[in-house]
Amino acid sequence: MKQRFFRTCTGKERKGDSLATEYITLGAVLLLSLIGHNMTVVYATGIVLALKVLGLGTALTALGSHGLHWGIILLTAAILVPIATGEITLQTMIDSFKTPIGVVAVLAGLLAAIAGGGGLKLLSTTTELIPALIIGTMVGVIAFKGVAVGPLIAGGFTYFVMSLMTHFR
Repeated sequence: MKQRFFRTCTGKERKGDSLATEYITLGAVLLLSLIGHNMTVVYATGIVLALKVLGLGTALTALGSHGLHWGIILLTAAILVPIATGEITLQTMIDSFKTPIGVVAVLAGLLAAIAGGGGLKLLSTTTELIPALIIGTMVGVIAFKGVAVGPLIAGGFTYFVMSLMTHFR
């Protein structure tokens, strides 16, 4: 039986079965996201599918290599808006240290930033972990109404655990 090869949007030749698997997997994520009413994942999957179907390999590659950084920039900008509108002032930031929950929030933010940095490093250097992180994130988003920042945070936690394991060996 003759193997069919397709040229993907990135220009690489692939077996037809492999290419179909990519569409089936993305379609399953889209369907599960719709069933789970998680519109963030629906939109994200729709964007990736559209880029793939339209053959916009350069855009898909750019999204894959820079999208996490773009997302962090947008998230940070959104968090800074209350400062720009005057809703949060320097005084309210100082006051956050005056309550126990404020101190916990500052420490949680600190730990999250450290874990996120470790996660970003881990995701860029240890690609074999990405499928497991994606599965965990999708389950968390779809089944538990979580938010799809999971791969970065999960990567950070994984980095933390790996660092502890290395330290205690």
